[in-house]
Amino acid sequence: MKNTALTHIHESLGAKMLPFAGYNMPILYEGVNIEHEVVRNGVGVFDVSHMGEFLLTGANALALIQKVTSNDAATLTIGKAQYSCLPNNDGGIVDDLIIYKMKDEQYLLVVNASNIDKDWNWIAAHNTMDVEMRNLSDDYSLLAIQGPKAVQAMQPLSSIDLSSIQYYHFEVADFAGIDNVIISATGYTGSGGFEIYCKNEDVEQIWNTVFEAGAAFGIKPIGLAARDTLRLEMGFCLYGNDINDTTSPLEAGLGWITKFTKEFTNSEALKKQKEDGVSKKLVAFEMQERAVPRHDYEIVDALGNGIGIVTSGTMSPSMNVGIGLGYVTTENSKIDSEIFIRIRKNDVPAKVVKLPFYKK
Repeated sequence: MKNTALTHIHESLGAKMLPFAGYNMPILYEGVNIEHEVVRNGVGVFDVSHMGEFLLTGANALALIQKVTSNDAATLTIGKAQYSCLPNNDGGIVDDLIIYKMKDEQYLLVVNASNIDKDWNWIAAHNTMDVEMRNLSDDYSLLAIQGPKAVQAMQPLSSIDLSSIQYYHFEVADFAGIDNVIISATGYTGSGGFEIYCKNEDVEQIWNTVFEAGAAFGIKPIGLAARDTLRLEMGFCLYGNDINDTTSPLEAGLGWITKFTKEFTNSEALKKQKEDGVSKKLVAFEMQERAVPRHDYEIVDALGNGIGIVTSGTMSPSMNVGIGLGYVTTENSKIDSEIFIRIRKNDVPAKVVKLPFYKK
């Protein structure tokens, strides 16, 4: 079990620690609903240093990225980030990731913690172009400072205007007394804020300074359980739940990051799938009675016929209603379609809705 550079701090704060993606991670501190509320209305800090970071450098770095990812990275300019995925050869997804253009001929790829080795091996296997690849995952820490008060609370810690960093953009600047920190706005909560990438040896100083600066704003540490409820209220996919090696980006509603203006891994098959249409789709649904949908619950129609499976579900802390994502047959995927979630032996009514669930 790996630790992050801040594990000792989480333990000293009384966090409930559990294994997650091979790391000893803080799951909750005070409670999911309390922490969720802090991020929705104030400012909270997640240690997500378990995420993976690969640095790709060289004249062919973009060509390699174009080959292995579904989105068009050629549109990136320095200081811009892009959400994308790594398609496999069988119509599924190796992982979803964020690509940062650091410099000309240099890109940072941020991947899911559970897929670091898998992704590295996949990209390396396609690297026939002498692109220099460096796995920085064990050397870097990542803090997500999220919430509507994040910018105001953290502005004194940097010489750059934090409010000027647009969504899916980033700056390399000073932060909390440390130089050359990546400050990015690619949040996974839907409540604003930014992420801080720094070296492991600097993260404790940054953490302490962040909490001093945020004290007047009610800043709190937030665990991964609230991160899950926050992302689900926005309808953001979680790898391993909503997307995996067998779900295609088109089935998952990720057609917007699947660009057929270039060739990439399995692009011909995916293009054909787009033309022919998919047989199942990832939908968002709200329970019509008080009930909590859970991962792997069966989705059925009015006659009790199986039409799909729940991939993510929770009782929404912001809305106090059961919400979820799941794959259903295409004919049951339209907005306002009535579906049923089989909870134990009861078929509980739900309605297909438009994302996000939570609207500010």
